[in-house]
Amino acid sequence: MRIVKLTEKERENILENLLQRSPNQYGKFESTVQEILDHVKAEGDQALFDYTQKFDGVTITEDTFRVTKEEIEEAYEQVDAHLVEIIRKSLKNIKEYHEKQVRYSWFDSKPDGTLLGQKVTALERVGVYVPGGKAVYPSSVLMNIVPAKVAGVDRIIMTTPPGKDGKVYPITLVAANEAGVDEVYKVGGAQAIGALAYGTKSIKKVDKIVGPGNIFVALAKKAVYGHVSIDSIAGPSEILVLADETANPRYVAADLLSQAEHDEMASAILITTSESLAEKVSEEVDGFVKVLSRGEIIQKSLDSYGYILVADNMEDAIATANEIASEHLEIVTKNPFDTMTRIRNAGAIFLGEYSSEPLGDYFAGPNHVLPTNGTAKFFSPLSVDDFVKKSSIISYSREALELVHKDIEDFATAEKLTAHANSIAVRFEK
Repeated sequence: MRIVKLTEKERENILENLLQRSPNQYGKFESTVQEILDHVKAEGDQALFDYTQKFDGVTITEDTFRVTKEEIEEAYEQVDAHLVEIIRKSLKNIKEYHEKQVRYSWFDSKPDGTLLGQKVTALERVGVYVPGGKAVYPSSVLMNIVPAKVAGVDRIIMTTPPGKDGKVYPITLVAANEAGVDEVYKVGGAQAIGALAYGTKSIKKVDKIVGPGNIFVALAKKAVYGHVSIDSIAGPSEILVLADETANPRYVAADLLSQAEHDEMASAILITTSESLAEKVSEEVDGFVKVLSRGEIIQKSLDSYGYILVADNMEDAIATANEIASEHLEIVTKNPFDTMTRIRNAGAIFLGEYSSEPLGDYFAGPNHVLPTNGTAKFFSPLSVDDFVKKSSIISYSREALELVHKDIEDFATAEKLTAHANSIAVRFEK
């Protein structure tokens, strides 16, 4: 794994390289995605059936489109009972964590006759997209459905591409059922996003779409944003480890590779103040790559977007970490809690050598749907807040309005909005 001396110029080059991974760089696919969305909007279910045949090689009909209770029961028979128990343990942790995020409506009344407040209302219908194809992600199923359930969403609709047998992966169905999904449909890709956004005969239009996917899914979500809400435009996975001489190089190497194995565009970066640690981590990485099952993918990822950066001091290391704003940030320093107080930008922060990134992916409870490609500077992890909307509440008595009506009229007049001023003035005509 390459070792680079951290300089201002090197930092700029790395940031530019990482941004090439953004879905915003894939405009050449936008016309294809728009064509799919337009077809779904015009043809509804039939377009979904046609695209499923074309892209997945599976024939889906109106009778086999929606997953049945019998298929869910069959899935439980195919998934090891021990794994079901693990899913339930993880689900419990995720649910308890997100329950602490719940916000309630509030009202503040005063003796002068004013009442102000905020009404919190759960979204009515949410669509959850779950990838298929190369890998199975029951953990993402839990992370997307649980906060919606905790928020009180009325109806959760999941779409996922079928396997070659025309069925959904058993473990995906088990996770969805345990989390409390209401409907599951066998459709993937940009066409699934179109169905959720516009509605078809079978799939009713939703208010928001969440969940990860390939570049076509990401671009489809971007295209329908505004027609419905979305969680984010997710980019490739990334990890940044901030470490000093106290870190265990074998642990650090293993953690870097835990994200590099996702795909060739994943990013794994170590920033350290120790040249000795940098060299040892590089050696450990080389050893792991030779024995890990996804070694070829890992090596391509490291060659393109992997770095070990040696900083002169921890201040420069932290400044670079804040600039990169990584999806996952591990802090393995002598005092990780102190270091954490100086971190401004990160999706999820893991403190200490026993808080490895996969702990957050699968089990701890915080959501693993995180901002990528530097968007942690202004975006947050998926949460209960993503599944509610807020309405402002305003109520004034005549007496309360009388005290301020001239101020409001003068303010409106200053903006040359006389109808605004008149709307207040008519209530105090003599």
